[in-house]
Amino acid sequence: MDDSTRQRHQFLCEQLQHHNKLYHLLDTPEISDADYDALFRELLDLEENYPELVTVDSPSHQVGAAPSDKFAPIRHALPMLSLKNVKNAAEFRDFDKSLRETFLASAKEIDYVCEMKLDGVAVEVVYEQGRLVRASTRGDGTTGEDITDNLRTIKCLPQRLTPPCPSLLDVRGEVYFALDAFRQLNRRQEEAAVKTFANPRNAAAGSLRQLDAAITASRPLQIFCYGVGRLEGVTPTSHYELLEMMSAWGLPVNLTATCVANGVEGVLQQYTDLQAARETLPFEIDGMVVKVNSLALQRELGEISRTPRWAVAFKFPPRQEQTVVEAIGLQVGRTGAITPVAHLRPVEVSGVTVSRASLHNWDEIARLDVRIGDHVIVERAGDVIPDVVRVVIEKRTGTEQTIPLPNICPECQEPVQKGPDEVVPRCSNSHCPARTIERLKHFVSRNAMDIDGLGEKQLLQLVERGKLRDVADIYALSRDDFYEMERMGATLADKLLQSIERSRTQSLSRLLFGIGIRHVGEHTAKLLAKRFADLEQLAAAEPEQLLQIHEIGTKVAESIRDFFASPEQMQLLHRLKSAGIAPTSEATISTDGKFSGKTFVITGTLEQLSRKQAEERIEQLGGRAAGSVSKKTDYVVAGPGAGSKLGRAEELGITVLSEAEFLQLLAEEGKA
Repeated sequence: MDDSTRQRHQFLCEQLQHHNKLYHLLDTPEISDADYDALFRELLDLEENYPELVTVDSPSHQVGAAPSDKFAPIRHALPMLSLKNVKNAAEFRDFDKSLRETFLASAKEIDYVCEMKLDGVAVEVVYEQGRLVRASTRGDGTTGEDITDNLRTIKCLPQRLTPPCPSLLDVRGEVYFALDAFRQLNRRQEEAAVKTFANPRNAAAGSLRQLDAAITASRPLQIFCYGVGRLEGVTPTSHYELLEMMSAWGLPVNLTATCVANGVEGVLQQYTDLQAARETLPFEIDGMVVKVNSLALQRELGEISRTPRWAVAFKFPPRQEQTVVEAIGLQVGRTGAITPVAHLRPVEVSGVTVSRASLHNWDEIARLDVRIGDHVIVERAGDVIPDVVRVVIEKRTGTEQTIPLPNICPECQEPVQKGPDEVVPRCSNSHCPARTIERLKHFVSRNAMDIDGLGEKQLLQLVERGKLRDVADIYALSRDDFYEMERMGATLADKLLQSIERSRTQSLSRLLFGIGIRHVGEHTAKLLAKRFADLEQLAAAEPEQLLQIHEIGTKVAESIRDFFASPEQMQLLHRLKSAGIAPTSEATISTDGKFSGKTFVITGTLEQLSRKQAEERIEQLGGRAAGSVSKKTDYVVAGPGAGSKLGRAEELGITVLSEAEFLQLLAEEGKA
């Protein structure tokens, strides 16, 4: 073996460990699954040809990545293994042949269970006496992260199993985002001017790893359960029978898409059928999991270091195609953010003709080193607009053009600004026509002021006629202004006027979201509206008051202060008030007292209050209800059955309250 082989092996190990951390721990993958699989296969081939290269810390012997130190560790009673991949019929035939001839010494056809391979996050949920007691991520396969409170927020996952059920059950499942829910989440992220998720899997992982379970609860995660670790009290004989039992216990199991197939030909037919149905599914799948059905045969076959011998992931071909970047378009948003979009030579990806792809920002352009004229790989995964995942460097001819950062706005030709910590340039002209239209669209949108019937087409006509310059002008529109618009009769005009009139008393949070304060999305607007009774209170708030609100950091606080320090914005708010805009107050949170600014964690079972009621009272009194114990926790409220969180609190010296002491504290604040 020469030095180049050793160096290649070391390079592959380093790359795979790097990408494992990005994918499993940080939820920020840099390469596609197909590229990762290619690196991993090369490593396996090298180690098969040169066994002396294999070490205990090789990625070929590891599962996932080490758990994050943000969460308490939970050791799995039985390891959560990974699956070996096969990518075509020939490889699956080899897998089946090795089982029958090498390990079972039998020519008999094997019955397999075929299941959808969801592209989500693997978790383990422990039930004792039918009651959910713990939940964790897969982590490195041996130790995961304690996400019990976050998993409890998944509505389809039962807190108690339907009897008769096992006395002890470690159930394994895949947490995922439905595609519609994922798109809605990314729209909310964009509106809040925060980073969007690359795909549904990243969104699920990011949602599960929230330190505040309330954020997880606000995201419609789902789960399908597919297997078990420990199981006491029942003795199924086959994997399919086990799945049926799990469903009877109330666990969400994808039985409608699961079947038993006899032998290789049966599995290949199921694979073909599932691949054909892939585009019609409401969630992402990237293949089919094939498992030996007999549990006795599973035990006989056993496992190797990181994978069971009795199961494989039969992966689908990646949803990627190659095309050419023909031009770069620039889009201007309501905050002035200028984002690049690749205009592509049309290509069919997963049955859809694609002519555009997102490039996100210039940091992403630099990372990919993408240029006009480049051959690129585009991937459509979980959203309408695909992503450019890599450049085919070997096809470069030298005629490709780099994509410079713009110094003038493509819409109004005014100068562009880019802060040192920002990834996008911004148009500096607050009256830029593109920004005006986007601001108006945002203000009238359903989640803001909800002015039904005033869509982009109508707004464009009103702007072109000089009737709208900003959002305050909406409240000066008359019936005659609408009559001048295309296809606008008396009935539609009256409906529009009624919708505008109703918006005058929308909630304060909707107005705050609608006026477009940078970094203030729907969620942050609701936090502000709970703390401040009206715009005047918020405008007068000191930075320290804003920073006391959980989830509002320095960047958001500065953005709020900058908004209300702007004479132009204050004039706009004055005009809105003069137009009769009187938002409904939502303030419910006390800003002084023993709870103000304090963080509480509830563990165990409370007898006089539900967990939700307790958390609501904490928040009403200005405190914060968190899902995990850390050095920033002020109080832990411990009821019967308190687990690892109580131990963690005692270890950190955090004040622990009984339910009675907690209720006394509430009474002292006059809210019990």
